[in-house]
Amino acid sequence: MATVELTFSALPAHVRTARLVATAIARRTGVDESILDEVRLAVGEACSRAVEAHRLHCPGEPVKIELRDDGGRFEVVVTDVAPGDELDQNLPDMTSRPPGTMPDPMSSGFGIAVIAGLADDVEVHASDKGMQIRMSWPAANGLASSA
Repeated sequence: MATVELTFSALPAHVRTARLVATAIARRTGVDESILDEVRLAVGEACSRAVEAHRLHCPGEPVKIELRDDGGRFEVVVTDVAPGDELDQNLPDMTSRPPGTMPDPMSSGFGIAVIAGLADDVEVHASDKGMQIRMSWPAANGLASSA
């Protein structure tokens, strides 16, 4: 299992870099070209959420991303250390909203719903010490074999 780690300061401009790196590594691990846009968008959403949490709670702390090939899967883990950032009671409840209204797009729940729609598999671990979002997609070959 090969792993690439990336840490960056909580600046929105760095989200683009994270998306580009994730897409390049996904391509090298054998993720099908037809789902690379989904990888890019999901990683961008997770990183944007983490950057916003850090800017609000701990702007001096970096956001961490791990990218790895894991048993035929490309896996991305985005970790923030923003204290008290919780999962907004899981996912947004679209049925209890007044007609024509949407959940706050900056809320964690909305972003997690978007990520869940883009990634093949998603796990979210939230605590008072931050949040970790793990996403994965099928991959044909590993980082080690394509280096």
